[in-house]
Amino acid sequence: MNRPLTLSLLLLTCALGLGMAGTARGADDHGDAHGKPAAKATEKAEKASPATSPADVAARIREGVERNNQAGRGAKGEGATVIEVRMPKATPTKPSGALANPIDARRMAAADKEGNSREYIRAKAAAMAGGDDGHGKAEGAAAEVHGQHGSAHWEYEGENGPAAWGKMQPEFSTCSLGRRQSPVHITDADTLVGPAEPLQLRYMPSTASVVNNGHTIQVDLDPASPNTLTVRGSTYKLLQFHFHHPAEERINYKGYSMVAHLVHKNDQNQLAVVAVLMDPGPASAFINKVWTYMPLDNQDRVQMPPGALNVADLLPPDLRYYQFLGSLTTPPCTEGVLWLVLKTPVTLSSEQLRLFSKLFPNNARPTQPLNNRVVREVQ
Repeated sequence: MNRPLTLSLLLLTCALGLGMAGTARGADDHGDAHGKPAAKATEKAEKASPATSPADVAARIREGVERNNQAGRGAKGEGATVIEVRMPKATPTKPSGALANPIDARRMAAADKEGNSREYIRAKAAAMAGGDDGHGKAEGAAAEVHGQHGSAHWEYEGENGPAAWGKMQPEFSTCSLGRRQSPVHITDADTLVGPAEPLQLRYMPSTASVVNNGHTIQVDLDPASPNTLTVRGSTYKLLQFHFHHPAEERINYKGYSMVAHLVHKNDQNQLAVVAVLMDPGPASAFINKVWTYMPLDNQDRVQMPPGALNVADLLPPDLRYYQFLGSLTTPPCTEGVLWLVLKTPVTLSSEQLRLFSKLFPNNARPTQPLNNRVVREVQ
């Protein structure tokens, strides 16, 4: 009994050169691979014009081989050597309007994200090189002091907590590499005790808005408000103040329940922060006024009535202070900040403290090494 032999032609030259379909019959299982029909098919293929595309090549091969097969099958299709043509599958192209491959879509999204991240880093580096530290306006100061840098998701706890800040983005590297970081633990052994100029704080009723920026409650002063601090021969304008619970600073091994940081900037874009420490006690009318307009949602902002806020109402009567050079206490942890920590704390009620802690149970950076810095203690 005869068996058909299936041959796969992979190249055009092989197909045209074989001319294999014979009409052999009988006991020879392989038949006659050199019959006349094959020769005729070969002759026609040689005279044909060259194929110009894979589709043309496939069509010509099939045409020639089919003639050979038909000639060899006979009336009953027995005893023939049948040649089968198998062309490699072409890579399909996506027709217009076809759905995108999910894997390709994810790769493209990842590439876009990487590109956007690189664009952001270059833009931030250019801004810092040009002296724009984000404090041109009250909202700019908020972004810089609290690290609101778009894709940055730093936190106070967990894997994105303070220990990881310096590795999260290149512009945050100062958080781990800086030598003058804040906050600090101030002890008598670290202080330079002696006379120093008094703080000249000129605060008056102002218009402000209260914002929940995701890291704290912050009060932005109207840029037209004439609130200033004068110290070391320079005048700084009050931009905003915000709160940390517990207080970030420690004094002689004592911690405090809360602190308000009053952020100022002078004409040379230098920052000065006045820290007002707080402990439980009688309720604060000033805190009550701010909490009245406290936003509850992240990035929510509430406008206070015009002239409703006077920051002087927050200050203790005794304005003696500790002075040292440090940094922002949140990413990017920029250094060169003048710190003025008031020695006398003010009070707020336990209920006022509880309201804040419900939103921010812990938004304090741990104290940082002094690294041989001198702290001036003003008598």
